[in-house]
Amino acid sequence: MKDLFSPGNLITVSGAALTVVGAIAYATGAANLSVPTLFYGFPIFIGGLALKTSELPPAKHLNKIKNDSESKKQAPPELIKLLGDVTRWRYGQKAHLDSSLQVLNLWDDDNPPQLVEIEELTTPKGYGLRLRFETAGVSIERWQERKERLGRFFAKGLQAELKPASSEALDLTLLPSQNDEQSRHQNDDN
Repeated sequence: MKDLFSPGNLITVSGAALTVVGAIAYATGAANLSVPTLFYGFPIFIGGLALKTSELPPAKHLNKIKNDSESKKQAPPELIKLLGDVTRWRYGQKAHLDSSLQVLNLWDDDNPPQLVEIEELTTPKGYGLRLRFETAGVSIERWQERKERLGRFFAKGLQAELKPASSEALDLTLLPSQNDEQSRHQNDDN
């Protein structure tokens, strides 16, 4: 259902509707209605089709946590931004987090990893995210080699955990590191 209301679909349908109204108005001789609707409708329709060709749907969002929850308030702002970026429609990209995966050398131009779902986690360590990737052209071993860097890359004080979800998918879990959590509690006590 969510796919039906993508910006690309809405623009394409509204452009098509204006074009049809303009064509009907032209055929019935209503020049006052046909000129503006054809003049605006057809380019809007073409623009919508262009958006549809480069559309990347949002990742499936599991276990949504309310913004006013205590754990989410203490979350690193980078994780909240990451969540917002991958749960909205994107245009002109091959995959979510494409530039991040390229920097981490976890990218394959012909068959890039695809983020399929994201889950918000509340653990004793604090707020975290679980990202499920279809690994595609990047081996799980290559992900394992960059495990240490993955946590630090997305936000300071994060620890990455990698678990194979299947032969072609893996879960990347980003949680606060134990050292970061201990220092936060020490600061709260003082």
